[in-house]
Order: sequence, then C-alpha cells, then structure tokens
Amino acid sequence: MTVGLLGKKIGMTQIYDAEGLALPVTVVRLGENIIVSKRSKESNGYEALQVGGFSVKEKTLNKAELGVLKKASVNPLAPLTEFRVADTSSFTVGQPLAVEEVIKEGMLVDVRGKSIGKGFQGTVKKYHHGRGPMSHGSKFHRSMGSIGPGTTPGRVFKGLHMPGQMGNKMVCVRHLQVVKIDLEKKLVLLKGAIPGCDGGIVQINPSKTKWN
Repeated sequence: MTVGLLGKKIGMTQIYDAEGLALPVTVVRLGENIIVSKRSKESNGYEALQVGGFSVKEKTLNKAELGVLKKASVNPLAPLTEFRVADTSSFTVGQPLAVEEVIKEGMLVDVRGKSIGKGFQGTVKKYHHGRGPMSHGSKFHRSMGSIGPGTTPGRVFKGLHMPGQMGNKMVCVRHLQVVKIDLEKKLVLLKGAIPGCDGGIVQINPSKTKWN
C-alpha cells in the first residue's frame, strides 16, 4: 500500500548513460498531484488518499467532483485517483505530493495506463491464431474456424477466443527503472515503453520488490 503519482505520457526517445550506452526511455510529465480528500476506516472502511492530476476547466467536471475540490479549496483537477495507504495522518488535504518522497532515480516502478484501442479485430491479429491456405479456392483464409462440436456439448464454452474489441483496457507494466527525474520541468524518464498513446494519463507506483 503505497502512494503514487499521476502523469501524462509525452513520448519515447533515447538518452546515453555514463558508459555511453543508448537507453530507450519514455518521457512522462507529472501532474499537480494534490491531495483533495482522505478516506478513513471510520467513515469508509479503508485508508486512502484521493489525488487530483492535472488542471482542467471547471465545465469538464461533474457536480460530485466539483464538490470534492471545492471542499478542499483547490482549483479544478482531473482525474481524481485513489491511492491506498497504511496511514493518512501524515498527509494534509490541499498539499501536493513530494515527488522525491514517492519515486527516486534508479528505483523500479509499476506504470498503469489505458492501452491504445485497435477497434474490432479478428482472432489472427487479436490472439495470434494461425490462418488457412491463402491460395485461390481455399475459402478459409483468416476466419476462426469451428467453435465447438454440435451435439455435445451443444453450446459454445465461455472464454473462447473470438473476434471483438482489441485494446482500450487498463494495462500495468511492472518493474520499469526510473532513469532520471527533472523536478524543475516535472519530467520523469522511465526505461522502456509504457501503456497508452502520447498524451494519455498514466499512474506511477513504486514496485513491491526486494530490488528497490
């Protein structure tokens, strides 16, 4: 149970380390990360912090979100995300989270974000199924084929790989190394790729590993 940070994916580039090796990194711009409310065991049954990400226009928020923000006396922020913590007594509503207390250079983090939507796709692209012969007259090129016997069981089993929506789901990439943190520009460089398209909102949490 650790607090995390909200950021926006800027894109990928490469930098060179002390040994002159090129490292592929993803640049993430951190948001405001202001605590807007606290959850307690007495009122909610669990301990958590609700954190606001980026400054937005008031008209983009609903009444419930505006009520939380006005109660905390902070400017309109979105998205509002909860982070479960063991104890909220050391945090104050309205204060921004200190980046250096959450993540540090060299540590490993988990990054969550919504993957790029690919639309409606078949099983060849979605699940890497094989295909039939591509020669003329085959009549079986990229279709999925049989989905089960007829008489027994006489139905289609749940969970069968079939065509459908691909992507546009929450994805977590674990154990990415924090290469560099620029507090002045509020940028974080993570080694490797993270979920989502450029401009997408991501959540950064310290990895629960013995290597940190």
